[in-house]
Amino acid sequence: METYSVPSPPLISGRFRGFLPVVVDIESGGFNARTDALLEVAVVILAMDESGKLFIKESMSKNIDPFPGAIVEKSALEFTGIDLFDPERLSEEEGDALRQLFQPIRREVSKTGCTRAVMVGHNAHFDLGFINAAMHRSQIKRNPFHPFSCFDTSTLAGLAFGQTVLAKACQAAGIEFNNKEAHSALYDALRTAELFCTIVNRWRDLGGWCEPPASPEDDSEPQS
Repeated sequence: METYSVPSPPLISGRFRGFLPVVVDIESGGFNARTDALLEVAVVILAMDESGKLFIKESMSKNIDPFPGAIVEKSALEFTGIDLFDPERLSEEEGDALRQLFQPIRREVSKTGCTRAVMVGHNAHFDLGFINAAMHRSQIKRNPFHPFSCFDTSTLAGLAFGQTVLAKACQAAGIEFNNKEAHSALYDALRTAELFCTIVNRWRDLGGWCEPPASPEDDSEPQS
């Protein structure tokens, strides 16, 4: 019987050196992660199809109560449109909210054979700083994310489309963007996820990344 290759399905764990990309967007009461309140967190988990293309698999978000003594700038609330006293806001303590958001991330990391998650965000170090500070306040020991590495779609969009503002980068990428819905953590996270997937998938289409070859014992059927 003739020996022939049987390609393995693309695995997301092989695309980013064992990291699972997870998109995060936060809204806050200011710019200082140590002193200013974390007000919203949204998470978008990505997956890879059989052709090696990234797509959005799951999204979730939480409204957060300001931690005791937190600063909430009036200008920040005006910018985001968040009403801290809205009875329908259904906000939660930041530690409880993060623990719930981290559970599906950890499950996906395990399911995909990744070693840990890596944060994807627009100006990602801003979001990562607030998440790390909230974890420290809440004494959360198991961080699903790499503590300092991240993928920044502002930088990637600047390279791919010549735009660094999220709305303009989405427009350049052909992604619908509604400015009236912007500055909601979930809306911005979903648009950021679409932008990241678009850039990564287009790079693959241009030949910039190919799935690593299978090991010799996996790439052929035995002869009979």
